[in-house]
Amino acid sequence: MRSILYIINPISGTRGKKDLQALIEKETTKAGIHFLILPSVADGNYDFLHPIIKEKKITDVVVAGGDGTVSQVVNGLMSLDLNIGIIPCGSGNGLAFTAGIPKDPAKALQIVFAGKAAPTDGFYLNDHFACMLCGLGFDAKVAHDFAQQPKRGLSTYVKQVVRNFFGAKTYPFELTVGGKTFSTDAYFISIANSNQFGNHFTIAPAASLSDGLLDIVIVTKQNKLSMILQTLKQVRGKNKLVPETVIDDTKAVIYFQTNQLHIQNKDEAYLHIDGDPAETLKEIKVEVLAKCFKLLQ
Repeated sequence: MRSILYIINPISGTRGKKDLQALIEKETTKAGIHFLILPSVADGNYDFLHPIIKEKKITDVVVAGGDGTVSQVVNGLMSLDLNIGIIPCGSGNGLAFTAGIPKDPAKALQIVFAGKAAPTDGFYLNDHFACMLCGLGFDAKVAHDFAQQPKRGLSTYVKQVVRNFFGAKTYPFELTVGGKTFSTDAYFISIANSNQFGNHFTIAPAASLSDGLLDIVIVTKQNKLSMILQTLKQVRGKNKLVPETVIDDTKAVIYFQTNQLHIQNKDEAYLHIDGDPAETLKEIKVEVLAKCFKLLQ
């Protein structure tokens, strides 16, 4: 018998959560499934849920929130035998959209009720867990500025992208992958398990949630017009994905897959983890954690 624990982030996205909770209660009762609802926690530590999950015989944990909240919940609970579901309520919802979960809460709930879970990868940056996408440089600076805004949502995010674009600079990085080390100046590096930043803005077209690999996208130093054109080319899937053993570090966009990567972040470029601003790291070891949780999708 299924039993669902819903975790609702009261401040994610722009949608009010009162109506969402009412919808969850109505539809889950109608489906005849036992459930419990709790708010997300600010510190992202969900260890306290372990005894509750055991006592209440919880089979599924469903997160109503954004990518950052989902990542924190998965990190805290992936040692347990659970299905993880998502009701997308964030500003980007990259993991949910990659998994084919619609933004409409009623439709997302139907995917939860169908109960089809697939093994899904996560990854570590040093000891920081992520399950969607992390970035260094331009997009991370946008994430840091976005987090300071009183109003959330796509329009606010777009404004921060435009504001940051004119002052965007490159950062020096040294990367070691597949036994090869190379240096590059780049506007940003994306480390992607999902195929997109969010809002269906695809950055890693070949990415899969369960292939045991991460897609690495590096937009290198070039003039701003070229940077826009090359990023759009990447978004449209026109840049060739190359094996990690034949990386050409002279390309405008370097695109490859790997299960591990080492980055020297020499000038301490801004960092985001699953869309949330994070304290930057000067030395970063990236490693896939294959099929570490089961995602309802």
